[in-house]
This record gives sequence, C-alpha cells and structure tokens, in this order.
Amino acid sequence: TVNGQVVYSITEETERGASVGNIAKDLGIDAATLSARKFRMLTSSSKQYFNINGSTGALSVNEPIDREQLCELKSTCLLNYELVLENPLELYRMEFKVLDINDNSPSFPLSEYHIKVPEFLSPGARFTLPNAQDLDEGTNGVQNYTLSPDEHFHLEMQTRFQSGSKLLELVLQQPLDREQSALQQLVLTAVDGGDPPKSGTAQISVRVVDTNDNPPAFDRSTYTVSLLENAPPGTLVVKLNASDPDEGSNGDVIYSFGSYTPEKVRQLFSVDPHSGEVRVNGTLDYEEASSYEIYVQATDQGPVSMAGHCKVLVNIVDANDNVPEVVLTSLYSPVPEDAKAGTVVALMSVTDQDSGLNKQVSLRIPPGLPFTLNSFKNSYTLITQGKLDHEKAAAYNITVTATDSGSPPLSSQKVIHVEISDINDNPPHFEEPVYSVYIPENNPLGVLLCTIKATDPDVAENAYVSYSLLDGEIEGLPVASYVSIKSDSGNMYAVRSFDYETLREFQVVVQAQDAGIPPLSSTVTVHIYVVDENDHAPQILYPTSTNTSAALEMIPRSAYAGYLVTKIIAIDGDSGQNAWLFFHLVQTSDPGLFRVELHTGEIRTTRKLGEDSTPTFNLTVEVRDNGEPPMSSSVTITVAVVDRVSKIIPDTRRHFKSPSNYSEITLYLIIALSAISFVFLFTIIGLTVIKCYRYSLYGDSCCAGFCGVRERSPSELYKQANNNIDARLPHGLKVQPHFIEVRGNGSLTKTYCYKACLTAGSGSDTFMFYNTCGPTGTTGPSAVMTERHLTGQSGQSAQNLIILKNDSITPNEPKHPNPDWRYSASLRAGMQRGELCNLTVIYAYSVLCIWRRQESYVEDQEGLNSSGQQSPVLLQVRLGAGEVSPPVGAGVNSNSWTFKFGPGNPKQGGPGELPDKFIIPGSPAIISIRQEPPNSQIDKSDFITFGKKEETKKKKKKKKGNKTQEKKEKGNSTTENSDQ
Repeated sequence: TVNGQVVYSITEETERGASVGNIAKDLGIDAATLSARKFRMLTSSSKQYFNINGSTGALSVNEPIDREQLCELKSTCLLNYELVLENPLELYRMEFKVLDINDNSPSFPLSEYHIKVPEFLSPGARFTLPNAQDLDEGTNGVQNYTLSPDEHFHLEMQTRFQSGSKLLELVLQQPLDREQSALQQLVLTAVDGGDPPKSGTAQISVRVVDTNDNPPAFDRSTYTVSLLENAPPGTLVVKLNASDPDEGSNGDVIYSFGSYTPEKVRQLFSVDPHSGEVRVNGTLDYEEASSYEIYVQATDQGPVSMAGHCKVLVNIVDANDNVPEVVLTSLYSPVPEDAKAGTVVALMSVTDQDSGLNKQVSLRIPPGLPFTLNSFKNSYTLITQGKLDHEKAAAYNITVTATDSGSPPLSSQKVIHVEISDINDNPPHFEEPVYSVYIPENNPLGVLLCTIKATDPDVAENAYVSYSLLDGEIEGLPVASYVSIKSDSGNMYAVRSFDYETLREFQVVVQAQDAGIPPLSSTVTVHIYVVDENDHAPQILYPTSTNTSAALEMIPRSAYAGYLVTKIIAIDGDSGQNAWLFFHLVQTSDPGLFRVELHTGEIRTTRKLGEDSTPTFNLTVEVRDNGEPPMSSSVTITVAVVDRVSKIIPDTRRHFKSPSNYSEITLYLIIALSAISFVFLFTIIGLTVIKCYRYSLYGDSCCAGFCGVRERSPSELYKQANNNIDARLPHGLKVQPHFIEVRGNGSLTKTYCYKACLTAGSGSDTFMFYNTCGPTGTTGPSAVMTERHLTGQSGQSAQNLIILKNDSITPNEPKHPNPDWRYSASLRAGMQRGELCNLTVIYAYSVLCIWRRQESYVEDQEGLNSSGQQSPVLLQVRLGAGEVSPPVGAGVNSNSWTFKFGPGNPKQGGPGELPDKFIIPGSPAIISIRQEPPNSQIDKSDFITFGKKEETKKKKKKKKGNKTQEKKEKGNSTTENSDQ
C-alpha cells in the first residue's frame, strides 16, 4: 500500500548537493526515525540522482541530470522514485519533473551547404535551406533564423507542420549575373529563445549556373500512417510519389531523407531512392515512442537540381508484446514461525510497458499457502494469513504470477523464497516412554547398559539434545556412583559392578534438554534390573572341614538304621533356581552304610552298626546348586563310632536358625567373625605374653628362652615342620595337664623334663620339652634348647616346632623311621569316647620330635652322618580326631590312618593284630623310647604306650578271629579315602 506521494521539479544540470526539498516535511515523516527505519530509495534508473539525509530528511542532488540524455525525444521528462521505510513497512512515491535549461546551442547538420542557381532565374525563386537542431525544448529551442545581408537573396520562414517546425527558404531578390558573380557566400544563423540566447551558423555557398527551373512535387505534403509496433523489419510503411515537369535529367527524381530528419528515425526507417518506398528498418517499440516524423525530399537530376519535400507521420499502434514484470521491492525473511497473521513479508510492484488494457496487470499466488496478497494500484504486499510452523515447512517458495489484460494475455512468474525461522517450541521427545534394562550381575565396569534416544523437531541449537542424570540416591549413594550417561550420545554405562544379592533393581531418571533459549527438557525413567547369575558356590555352615582336617561326627555303636548322624546346613548367596541346593554323597569308606537326603542334607544310616564295625568312616558330601553351570562345595566328615555317647555334653548354645534373609545372615556372620577374630587375636597375644613370662622363670635348666624372640637362620627355618596338626577338642572337655617322663635306652638313655601343655582346658597349643637334666642340673650339649626352635606361621594358630637333636646331626638331614612303629587299638577307643563329639573345636598345631637310634644308615659326603647316629622323626598327632601321622619324608601321606614306612615295606601286624598303643588326650601317659641294636627283636607293641593296657588287651582279643582279614581291608579303604 502506497502511503503518500510527492512531486518535485528540478532543472537539469543542477549542481551536486543542491537542495531539492525535505522529504520528512513533505511526507509528514519524523526525520529522527529515518535511519532507524532503514529508509531506502528505489528507482529503475541505473543512476542515483538524489540523496536523502538520514538525520534531517533533506533531499539533495547527488548527480547532475542531463535532460537531453535522459529523456531524448520526450517532451516531458519525469523521474519516478519510491521511498521504503521499515518498522513498520511504508511506501512513498516521489516524482521528479526535470525542467529544461538552455544548455545546448542550435546546430546545423552540416557546416557548409552548396546551392546552384541558374543565372537566368527570375527573382522570387526559392531555395530550401537546412533547419538547425536544438536539443533543448520549448523556448530554449530554435526560435529564429537570420541571413547575412545580401542584395540578391533574402530569407523567409514558414511554419508548415503541426509540430511547429519552420521551413527556411532562400529567396532570390534580383536576377543573378554569373559574369558579375559566379559565387555568393551567405551565413545562415539559427537563434534559440533562451536567456541569454544561443545561436549556431552554417555557411551557404551559392553558385550561379544554368539550372532546372521546376522542382519535384509530392502528391501530398504530409502522409499519415498507422503501424503496429511489432511490425517486422522490411514492412512497407508508405510509398511516396514526386513528379518534376522538367525533361531529361532535370526531371529525374531521387528520394532521400530530409536534412532535418533525426538520426533515430534514420535507424528505424529506410527510403528507396528510386521507388520512394518507406520501409521499417529496425525494431519499433510503442513504449519507446508512440509516433515518428519522417522528412523526405525528392531531388531532380538537372544541372541545377531542385527538390521537393514532404513529411511522413507514422503512428505506432501498441501491441501486447510486453510481459508484466514483478519487482520485489522488499523482503522480510526469515519470518519467525510465531509471527502473527497480517505480518508483511514482502513488498512488490508490477510494471507493464504496454498501454491500455495491455497494461492492466493482476497478481496471484497458489492457493493453500499461509500467505495472501493485498494490492494498491500497481503495488502489492505479501502478508501472512495463517499459522506458520517451522517443523512442517521450513521454507516456502511462493510463485507470484502476474497476468495482463491483453489479447491474448501475457503473464510472468517470480518465485519468492521465504524462510521460516525456528523458535524453541518443542521439547525433546524420547523414543520410548519407559526404558527397561536387564544387566547380568558381575558386569565389567563401563559396560554399555542402553542408549537413550530423544529427538527434537526443532533445528540447529534448538534441536541439539544433551542427556544428564537427575540427582537422586540409590541405597544412600548418589546415582552417579551407579551409572553414567554420555551427554551427546545418550549411551548409559555402568559405573560399578552390580551384585544381584545386594541390589536387584533400581531406577534412574534421565533428562533430555535442548540448547534453545530458554531450554526445554523432558525426562524418562530407566528401570535397571540386575539379573542373577550363579556366582556363589554353596556355603556349608555346618559341619566344617579344612584342607588338612575333616569334620568330626560321633555315632554310637548301637545306632539303628535311619539314625541321624548329622545334618548338612548350607546356604547359597544366589536366588531362584541358582539357590536350590542338592546334597550328594560322593565318597564313603562304606558305600552301603550311609545315605544323604537330596534336599534336606540329613546323613542317616541305612542299617544297624555291628560290633565288629570299623571305628571310623570317611564321608565326602557335595552340596550342589541348580545354576547353569552348577557350582558346588564339599565337606569331608569323619564319622567315629563310640561306645559312650552319653558322656558327650552338647553345646546348647550352638544352634542354627533358618535364614530368612541371606544378605542379613551374611552381614551378621561377618560382624560376628570379625568380633571373634579380634577377641581371639587379643587372647593369643595375652596368652603368649603370660606364657613367655612363665617360661622365663625356669631359667636355663628347662627351655630357656622358649619364646624364641630372636631371628632364625635358614638352617633353623628348614627344620620347621611342613604339616601342621589341626587338633579339635570338644568344647567343655576338662582335661588336666600331665607331666610325662621320657626315657631312652642306649646312647639316648637320658631323662627329659616334658610338660604336656596341650589340654582341652588349658587353651594352649604348646608342647614343651625341657632340656636334658644332668646330675649337676646343667644343660647337656645335646639338649633341645642348645639351639632354640620356636616357629609360628602367619595366618594360622600358634605353631610350635621343637627339635631335639644331637650336635652331630646335620640340620637338613631327614631320617627314616624304624619299622617298629605301631598305633594302639586305643586309637579307635579314643575316637569312641564321648568327649570327642562336641561341635565346638579348638585348633592346635604341635610337632613332637622323638629321637631314636637308626642303625645301618649310610649318609653321603655332603655332611650326612653314618649309621649309629641319631636321626629326628617327626610325629604329628591329631588329638581331636585321634589321628597319628608319620614324620615328613617318611613316605607316608599325612592324612593316612595307618603308618606307611618308607622306603621299604616294613613289617606290619599280623592278621587279627591291631596297634594297641594310641595317645588319648587327658589320660596319664608314659612315653618310652627305646634304642635297640639293629638286629634285636623288639616288641612292637611296646614302642608307644598311652592309656590303659587292660582295655587294649581286651580289644585285641575281641578283634581276633574270622573277621580279621575283613577289618584289615576296611582299614586300607579308610586310608585310601583319607588320601583322597
């Protein structure tokens, strides 16, 4: 819509900077807002002739205007400008009328003209003179002609044409006499009407000859022709005809353009010199000129040629040959998608160089667009009429079609590209409403859990989505200590390794936020489920065994079939079918005697025990879960057959509760074990300090320096026992300490002070051998403590190794035991005692080193002693289980129930003969050690005597008979099971 219009007049050639007017005042615009509203002057001219001061609105000349160059043949010279202002968008039209000034002098086409005049020509003869041309218009054009004074000629002017042009004629006043003057020189002057006037001259040369006295004459002085502007070149405009009554060459007529025909007309039209046909020579354009005046002259061929003149007026008829043109004046792009309806997007104007109906133009845009056109005359505005949405259409290519009213109509199109700018009006949208992740437990750190994906239909930074975890706690710890998320990709990783038994499921909230201003966000909940794996082997709570000792259970010899021996109690830290436990009896010394309930773990007898049953049975029970792959644990149980079960006082404080929650039980067990460990540690330290103090009271006579607080040499460390004894004594079993005299024969016959400190009541695990007591009470050279050997290995209970040695024995030399080792049948009797049945056990490790004489023992050159010297034999005593193990290096497995003497095959007891010497804790005992000659026959039953001999003899008598061989096989089977 045009908001206003103003017309200014300005003379051509006005100097640069000259004031024309004030656009702000003339149009009623606030001059202070011109710069802020981004004013612009638009024109179709290639030159910018005017300037507007952005501060004051003053309109001044930017470049001088040459009217003759700008408008050429037009009588009225106009310049059209459009002033565009923004915020809001306004359009004003400015029209400048360029006024002519007398800045051009009249000029003739030629500077000199030649005229031939017959000498006999009578006065009054006329000769046409050329017209002068002046580019100025109006009064500034040519107004008058003058001729230099001459007696023969004078000048006459006639206005012959509607345009007001003048016809100049040189009139003969007096006859010419060629003999008097053959050549006359005249000056023709053309004067315009300017102030001051300007003039131009041409030289007229008159040659007196005998000439033709009749000029050619046209049929009409003026010819009027209408011609379509789209007439092609060569189209006949008019055919002229001029006649000359003269004869001969004086009557031959030649047609040509008159001297005052403009150059532009000469380019558009042509005249045939012989036929007089006027044809189109160039391209006509009604929009450039609606009519043309063609001056044609006809000249005869006489000696003195004469000419006749006429004018051809060509009127150009407009044709619809120009398509409308859409001019985009201003474009507001991009348009925010939240722009209101009626927002001006573009300002356009339409032009058509045709006239009349051919100039009437209408504009339209395709339907279905959120835009419409408003028109005012030839100006149009493109405005919004619907809601814009960048997500549906980020840009529009609007085709504007302009159609004129000609016949046929012509049209043109212009495509306007309008971009829709995005605003942050859409929050990120997650692909899933809720995410569920299943992760197996024991996962590695940094494992990818899932990928959270959110999309934002906006663009650029409004669509850039970053991910983060909302603050929260899981089990009292921040969410970031469990999972992390990569902000740009949404990949969620595990920060820790999950444990199904500790945490089965949890949820985190992930936030997706775009980078718009202000930012928009949305959240989604991620449920993480920890999938259980079979990563816990069954844990056997009761009974327990170690690598070196089996769990001990007692049954009476009178046990009936189905007797409950014990019940395996086990738990599994897993859940579901991974925690289903199954009990299997995988190994037993008597396959048909015991069975294990598959689901309860109860061990029961399958038949009644006989009087001749073996004293012990070894069972291995495996507890297997139902996982994939399954995991298992096993426990080795030694079942001892005893006679007096009633003497066993069960510890009622030891009982088990069915765990309702494995995780709580595990925590309680850890706390309890930690407390017990600390109490046990402080107790051991206290007992060690007390005993060291007590032993120091004996001085040098008995175990001086027993505490062994000095560093040991490698040779001393070598003497440490390799296999430690795991002694289990029932809780509450009261046994008093005893002193045992150790005697020896031969060269080893010495008296040793021995104190058996290992009792059920003492709580100590120390065997102490005192030094040899000579007559004077001094310590002999072969005494035990000549070199002190007290060792303790970290991570175990206190272990004391005391080596009795002769000075002549090499530290590293192992000696083979005599084949007269025996163990008494009291072994089984001791295992049948009720005092060994309690579940509470005390661990103790001791090594008893007994010296004996070894005959015929040959040693090598590296320092080993020859035969006849003493050698150490290590005897390991398993007090709790009633088990005796041979020395290290004697060729016997430490877990065996019977002695295996190496390297040879020593003589064993005969059929029906069982060892009748066994150590029974808590009983008075005498340890006798004999040293006999090599070939002497020894009573093997006298090697070690512990306990009551009457009971031993009774046992021996009962076990003789037909079942001796069967018992021997069972004993061997028990030995093999123990080895396993």
